[in-house]
Amino acid sequence: MKEKRNLKRRHLIYYLKVFDRNSNELLGNLIDITPNGIQLITENPLETGILFKLKMVLPKTILDKSELIFDAKSIRCDRDINPNFYITGFQLLNVSKDHHAIIDQLIDDSGFQD
Repeated sequence: MKEKRNLKRRHLIYYLKVFDRNSNELLGNLIDITPNGIQLITENPLETGILFKLKMVLPKTILDKSELIFDAKSIRCDRDINPNFYITGFQLLNVSKDHHAIIDQLIDDSGFQD
């Protein structure tokens, strides 16, 4: 299958926690990020094609924010190489310039460099 990604995924040195904003339930941990999408490792499979209202706790304050609030659509969910976990990919929706700046700073500060 041809890769649709335009931006290189960036793995972070932290597994940042991502929560459902409505229930405050921990959905999973961030394993990689681009300005347009994220991947989470989760204990349970997440339904695809669903709009999620999410909150990610940042490792430090970035642009006066300690968390990133965003909406994302689940676009795929596959079993991880460890069969006890799942990898879910999300497309970020309606990403503001401030959110892009926070993501860019997060990648610069916490991303593995090639």
